Amino acid sequence: MQILAIFGLIAASIILIGSQLLPIFLQRASKLHAQKVVETEKQLDKMFIEVNRQKLLLWYAVTPLIMGIIGFLLLRSLGLALLAGAVSFIFPSLILGNLKAKRRMRFQSQLSDGIMVLSSSLKGGLSLMQAMEVVVEEMPVPFSQEFGLVLRENKIGVPLEQSLKHLHERMHFEELDLVINSILVSKETGGDLTKVLARLSVTLRDNRKLKENIKTLTLQGRLQGIIMSILPFFFVVWVVSFNRNHFDIMLNSESGRILLIIAACLQLVGIFLIHKFSKIDI
Repeated sequence: MQILAIFGLIAASIILIGSQLLPIFLQRASKLHAQKVVETEKQLDKMFIEVNRQKLLLWYAVTPLIMGIIGFLLLRSLGLALLAGAVSFIFPSLILGNLKAKRRMRFQSQLSDGIMVLSSSLKGGLSLMQAMEVVVEEMPVPFSQEFGLVLRENKIGVPLEQSLKHLHERMHFEELDLVINSILVSKETGGDLTKVLARLSVTLRDNRKLKENIKTLTLQGRLQGIIMSILPFFFVVWVVSFNRNHFDIMLNSESGRILLIIAACLQLVGIFLIHKFSKIDI
């Protein structure tokens, strides 16, 4: 009877504490959810992607729920299901990051052509802002969208230096920084911006060709690195498929477990070194 009373008091305490903490937890989760939606909405606006706010709210709410249910059905564990739901909360951020990276790569590939159009327009007698309008009309997205945003900011009173700084913050890569500095220096010193941009366009095009050649020449090394990185995992799966107890001697002894940890660390070091050796930065 005393044991039942003790268990009853424990259960009542848990229910009471849960009833006090649950509203706080739900309030914090709702606040975090709203912040993520607002942040995602701002990032999508910067990429000129229109998404209904209700869809974003639904996406952030439904994705963890679906992943949690799938995790529970597959793993049969409530803790792992909650972990899967929590991890899936970052999926929209990963997708957003992938979209930003692809947009930046497209902008980077269009940079030399856009600078050539800008230089040709200046050579034709247009001012810098008029040349940017030609770039917006002639170039495809995202290059035209980004320079169109620079023009709109300039029309509402934002200085050109600040507008170009905002462009660099959105795209943020070295070649664009070089172009922006060239424009600003020529604007301040009164240099021949047409010749500077023409030479810069040729330099950027040659630099892109050089990077493509380097990627082609290092392709074999990168493929070998990928194969050597995943080969041990396929070997383990292949051995276990024939003999499930093959690694028991390693798993059941302290020295064996230490050797496995050392092997895993060395494997990670090898993957890192292969990645560094097969990558050449320009």
